[in-house]
Amino acid sequence: MPRYTVHVRGEWLAVPCRDAQLTIGWLGREAVRRYIKNKPDNGGFASVDDVRFLVRRCKGLGLLDHEDLLEVALEDNEFVEVVIEGDAMSPDFIPSQPEGVYLYSKYREPEKYIALDGESLTTEDLVNLGKGRYKIKLTPTAEKKVQKSREVIDSIVKEKTVVYGITTGFGKFARTVIPVNKLEELQVNLVRSHSSGVGKPLIPERCRMLLALRINVLAKGYSGISLETLKQVIEVFNASCLPYVPEKGTVGASGDLAPLSHLALGLIGEGKMWSPKSGWADAKYVLEAHGLKPVVLKPKEGLALINGTQMITSLGCEAVERASAIARQADIVAALTLEVLKGTTKAFDTDIHAVRPHRGQIEVAFRFRSLLDSDHHPSEIAESHRFCDRVQDAYTLRCCPQVHGVVNDTIAFVKNIITTELNSATDNPMVFASRGETISGGNFHGEYPAKALDYLAIGVHELASISERRIERLCNPSLSELPPFLVAEGGLNSGFMIAHCTAAALVSENKALCHPSSVDSLSTSAATEDHVSMGGWAARKALRVIEHVEQVLAIELLAACQGIEFLRPLRTTTPLEKVYDLVRSVVRPWIKDRFMAPDIEAAHRLLVEQKVWEVAAPYIEKYRMEHIPESRPVSPTAFSLEFLHKKSIRIPESGDL
Repeated sequence: MPRYTVHVRGEWLAVPCRDAQLTIGWLGREAVRRYIKNKPDNGGFASVDDVRFLVRRCKGLGLLDHEDLLEVALEDNEFVEVVIEGDAMSPDFIPSQPEGVYLYSKYREPEKYIALDGESLTTEDLVNLGKGRYKIKLTPTAEKKVQKSREVIDSIVKEKTVVYGITTGFGKFARTVIPVNKLEELQVNLVRSHSSGVGKPLIPERCRMLLALRINVLAKGYSGISLETLKQVIEVFNASCLPYVPEKGTVGASGDLAPLSHLALGLIGEGKMWSPKSGWADAKYVLEAHGLKPVVLKPKEGLALINGTQMITSLGCEAVERASAIARQADIVAALTLEVLKGTTKAFDTDIHAVRPHRGQIEVAFRFRSLLDSDHHPSEIAESHRFCDRVQDAYTLRCCPQVHGVVNDTIAFVKNIITTELNSATDNPMVFASRGETISGGNFHGEYPAKALDYLAIGVHELASISERRIERLCNPSLSELPPFLVAEGGLNSGFMIAHCTAAALVSENKALCHPSSVDSLSTSAATEDHVSMGGWAARKALRVIEHVEQVLAIELLAACQGIEFLRPLRTTTPLEKVYDLVRSVVRPWIKDRFMAPDIEAAHRLLVEQKVWEVAAPYIEKYRMEHIPESRPVSPTAFSLEFLHKKSIRIPESGDL
C-alpha cells in the first residue's frame, strides 16, 4: 500500500493510501484532516472544508495539481508539503531544502566507493566524499579491528567492570556507576542531552564530510563500536541521509560533543534529517523512506559516535583544500595585474630566490616566470615598455614570491596537521584490543587543529591584503596610467570605485576574524573539562576568511582584465591571454556602469571551481618541463602532472606557445 510523508505547519504526517487512483487534492485534505485531529484547538479550523491549500514536492518545491492522480504524480514514500493559504512563514522555519538547493537538485547517487581503514584518508578524499562523489565501504582489515575492539566492550559489560563512559556517567558523573539494565538508556540519554547546538545547520557537503570522517575514525578500531552499528551508519551515509547539525556549540574539548551528538541523534531516528529525496523531515521518516532503520545503541556506542574532533577537522579539511586552490590562483591573478601595470619580471630571477630558499617563495617566483617569460610566450605589453626607465616595482608586485610564498608554506604545514588528525583516534576512553583494556586519555582535545586553523586564517588572509593594494594601484590613475577606476567617461561612470571599497571592507573584516580563537579557554563541565580549544570557531572563521580572500581576488581578476581593455590591441603572454578569455566567457567588458555584483560572483565561481588554474596550469607545467631542476615542484600546492591527468588537461605543444 503506497504511503506518503506530508508536512503541514511544522508537523510531519505519514498518510497511507489504499487506492492509487486517489488524487493530490485528496492527499492534501487527508493530511490537513490528520493535522486538525492532532491539535487540541483543531489547528484553528472548524473543519477541513474551511482550509484552502497548495501541495508541492519537498524535492525541487514543484507545485502539484490537485486533480492529478497520486500514482502518476508521486512515487511511493515521496515527501510533500501542504502550504495553507494565508499562512505567514516564520523566519525560523526550516525549509524543505537547505541553502543552495539548486546545487542538489541534480544529485546523482554515486557508483564508486572509497574504502576506509582509518589510516589513509586524504583531505582530497574527504572533500570528494562531501561532494557526494563516492560511497563508503570498510576494508577487511578495518572490519576485523572493529570486531576485536567490540569484544573488549562486551567483556567489560559482561563482567560488570567499572569503566568510564561504559558503565559510568559522563564528565562530572564519572564516579556514578550505572546498572547493567540501564546501559543502553545511558547511551541514548547521552546523545539526547548533548544535542544542544544552535545556529544554522551544516550544508549537505559539510554534513557528509562530518559523517564520513566519523566513520573513518570508527574504522580505526579504537572506539568500541560494533561492526553492525558501524555498517548501519555507513548505509545512512551512502543513502545521503544527513542529520540536522547546528554549526555552533562546540568548545573543541571533550571533542565536538554538541555537533557530533546532533549527528548521532539523526542516526537513532530522532531530530531532523535531510536527503535529496525528502528535503528536511523527521529523521525516522527520512530513514524509513530509504529503507533504513534507526540505530539502536549498545553500551559505549553513543560515546563512540560523539567523542572526537571531527567537526573541527572536517571543516578544516575544506579550509585547507580551498586555501590551496586560491593560493595557486592568486599567483596567476597577480601576474596578470603586473602585466597591466607594466611591471618588471626581474624580481623573479632564479638567483634572487636561490639565496633565500624558502620552498613556497621559490615556487611562486617560478610560477611568475612561467606566466610572464616574454621569450617563452611573447608579450606585446611587455615589449611596449622593455626600455622604460623604471628600476623596480612597488612591494605589492615585487614581493609576491615572499608574501604569497609563506602562504603556500603555511598551507603545507596546516595540511600536514589536518591529514594526521583525519586518521587519528580521538575517543575517550580508548579501546586497545591488543591489550584487552580501555585507557582514558585526552586525544579528544582539539588544540592541534584549532591552533593550525587559526594559523591558516592568518596566513591566507595576506593574499587578500596584498590583492586589495594591487586593486588600488589598478584603479588609481596616478599609479596605473589607466583611466580612473578602469572605466571610460569617468564621472558619468564610476567603474570599479565601489568594487575596490568592497575589497577593502572584506580585508578589514578579515583582520578581526584572524584573531586566534584558540587563545581563549573557558572551563566547562563543573571544572572537569577545565581547558578547551575553541577549535569549532577557529574552523568556521578560517572558512570565512578564505571565502573573503576568494572574493577579493575575484575583484582583482576582473579589474586586471578590464585594465587589459585599455592596452589593446597589445596582447599579453599566451597563458594570461587564456585567463583573460576565460573571464570574458562569463563577464563582458565594462563600456559603461552596470550592476556589478553578479560579475563578481561569476569571477568568484571561476576561482572556487579552479577554472583559472586549469587554463594556466598546462603552460606552467610546459615551462617547468623545459627548464632546469629549478622548476621541479617544491610545494604541496605546486602543480603536478597528476593534476593534468585527473583533469584531462592537454599540455600545449611548442606551436601553441
